[in-house]
Amino acid sequence: MLKKKYRLRKNTAFTATFRLKNCKSSDFLTIYKGRQKSDESIPTKAGFVVSKKIHKRAVKRNKIKRRLRAIYLEYLKSEYAKNFNDVISVVFIARAKVLEMNYSELRESVFGLMQKF
Repeated sequence: MLKKKYRLRKNTAFTATFRLKNCKSSDFLTIYKGRQKSDESIPTKAGFVVSKKIHKRAVKRNKIKRRLRAIYLEYLKSEYAKNFNDVISVVFIARAKVLEMNYSELRESVFGLMQKF
């Protein structure tokens, strides 16, 4: 689980990230990247959005968010993470096809999408 200081929690933080329109999309996921950091002491914060349109049950939505958080943490520990060390916020928005994917397929999709930035 992400620690509190690494999570986007306020609606204003989400809308500020969306307003920049710096995003990459696939059939499964959309990733929004926030603005560049001016101070290196500020940690990069991540937010995860899974709409009720994807699935009615909260259990399914939470499962998707847990998987995305785990993949994001794995990505930060990898050598590819330098693309996201200099941004303030990152928002992941899941699409309906995520329900059909297993963990390894989702991981490859997220890593590939994050590499495009």
